[in-house]
Amino acid sequence: MKKIEAIIRKSKFSDVRDALHQVDVNFFSYWDVTGIGNEKQGQVYRGISYSTSDIQRRFLSIVVNDDFVEKTIDAIVKSGATDKVGDGKIFVLQIEDAIRIRTGERGGNTLN
Repeated sequence: MKKIEAIIRKSKFSDVRDALHQVDVNFFSYWDVTGIGNEKQGQVYRGISYSTSDIQRRFLSIVVNDDFVEKTIDAIVKSGATDKVGDGKIFVLQIEDAIRIRTGERGGNTLN
């Protein structure tokens, strides 16, 4: 099992969610986060300059069986990309075990 953590643009969340559902990744957690990125210049919108040093993003936490890792990553990359700086990052971590609280069942079957 792997945990996939993705930080994406908030504006791309619906696209990413739909793409994950299309590859049968139907359970994940997400929350709004603020981070500091590498981009140091501000953006101008209607004549007002906005700082881009504090960036609003959405953080996704997804645990999948090993055979779903690549299709999950591909779904996020294809649906979350704008080809601009700040599209986000994906991290993949090893998960040692998972336990279903209701039944005490352990392992990859808990993800179904």
